[in-house]
Amino acid sequence: MNARNVTLSLGSGEARVDILKGINLEVRKGETVALLGPSGSGKSSLMAVLAGLERASGGTLETGGQDFGTLNEDGLAKARRGRIGIILQAFHLLPTMTALENVAVPLELAGLEDPFGRAAAELERVGLAGRTGHYPVQLSGGEQQRVAIARALAPRPEILFADEPTGNLDAKTGAQIMDLLFARQAATGATLFIITHDAGLAARCARVVEMQDGAILSATSAASR
Repeated sequence: MNARNVTLSLGSGEARVDILKGINLEVRKGETVALLGPSGSGKSSLMAVLAGLERASGGTLETGGQDFGTLNEDGLAKARRGRIGIILQAFHLLPTMTALENVAVPLELAGLEDPFGRAAAELERVGLAGRTGHYPVQLSGGEQQRVAIARALAPRPEILFADEPTGNLDAKTGAQIMDLLFARQAATGATLFIITHDAGLAARCARVVEMQDGAILSATSAASR
């Protein structure tokens, strides 16, 4: 993943707001990166651009072997499919579907083989083998986030984005979820990009990138910390 002079602006003329200001960032395959910064610094906007959820206003962006800067919204959606996994603070599980269906249906829609078998296997890996038939309302917050992690990892994405993945969880459950996320990342070899304001969580990553006012302030590796 390679961003060069990436900008993001909303509005025009006097109403224009510059959200990202010349972002330069390279993330290597299989690397774990934490993005730190205060609220309003542009962290979530940068993730949205890197993940292909939002089109950059300027600059160049290569993600997962695709030049995102040349793609329209439909092209970005196709580029994300199976290549990029996203975990958000809000779990975004469909309430009328079981845990198994929440993981399997996206695989089925993507045309992947044996979606329900793959979903069941991934739910077992995140410790929910006995909860596959339960609906989100029947699951704890930690269990719902485990389903969300299984859903993101089941297609075997090259890159996994996690935006404040423990924000709705208590400290103990949050720590367990992060242990699980790092373990699954190590097992699959995916690149892991985490947005957080938790310095302790960031310290577990190989590299920490700090943002402020839409720009990158610093990037430090584990070896230099």
